[in-house]
Amino acid sequence: MKAHRQKELRFRGRLTRDFELRFLIYLPKDYRAVPDRRWPLLLFLHGAGERGTDLSLVAKHGPPKLVARKRDFPFVVLSPQCPANQIWDHDALLALLDHVLARFRIDPRRVYLTGLSMGGYGTWSLGLKYPERFAAIAPVCGGGSAADVLLASPVKSRALRSLAIRAFHGARDAVVPVAESRVMVRALRKAGCRTVTLTVYPKAGHDSYTRTYQRPELYEWLLSHRRK
Repeated sequence: MKAHRQKELRFRGRLTRDFELRFLIYLPKDYRAVPDRRWPLLLFLHGAGERGTDLSLVAKHGPPKLVARKRDFPFVVLSPQCPANQIWDHDALLALLDHVLARFRIDPRRVYLTGLSMGGYGTWSLGLKYPERFAAIAPVCGGGSAADVLLASPVKSRALRSLAIRAFHGARDAVVPVAESRVMVRALRKAGCRTVTLTVYPKAGHDSYTRTYQRPELYEWLLSHRRK
C-alpha cells in the first residue's frame, strides 16, 4: 500500500490595514525654551478599563494622571488609548512611536516603556519583542510570555541582555497573580539579562500602580539608562 505524500507549496501575500490611535502627549516645561535639546520619552500603556474613545480615561492612572495634577516631568510622556474591545497592538504602537520621534525632539537612545495591568502585559510583550527600541521598561501588575525570551533570535537576545527591566506587583493581586511577573523575571535572568528586578508589595492587591507611579525613584531609575 502506497503512503500518501505531502506536497511542499508556498504562499506569498501582503497584509495592509488602517488604524487610528488617539493619544495624550506631555511636553516638559522647558521644551520650547531650549530648542536644540533632545528629550527622553516615556511611553505609557493604560489598563483595560481605559479603552475606548473617551481620551480623558487615559489620565485615570499613572503618569498622565500625575501630569493632570500639575506634576512636572523631565521627559516627554506619550499616552495612547487602546480602542474598545482590543488589546495593545505592536504595529500600531511602533508606528505611533515613530511618528512622535519624527515630530518631536526626542533622544532615541532614551525611550522608556511602562504600563499597568493590560498595559503591563503590553509592556512585557512590546518591550521583549522589540528590546532594541527601548532603554528600560517597567511593567506593573502584568504578565507575559517567557517564550518571547527563551526563543528570541541571537540579535534580540543581545538587545534583551542590555535592556533594563524593573517590574512591580502586589503579593495579594487576585486579578493578575504575582507569579506572572516572577515567571518573566526568572526567564530573563536565565537568558542572561543583566538588569532585571521585581518589587513585590506584600499587602497590595491589583492596585500596585498608584504607589509605583508616585515614586520619584522610578523615574530617576528610568532616566539613568540609555540604549547604546
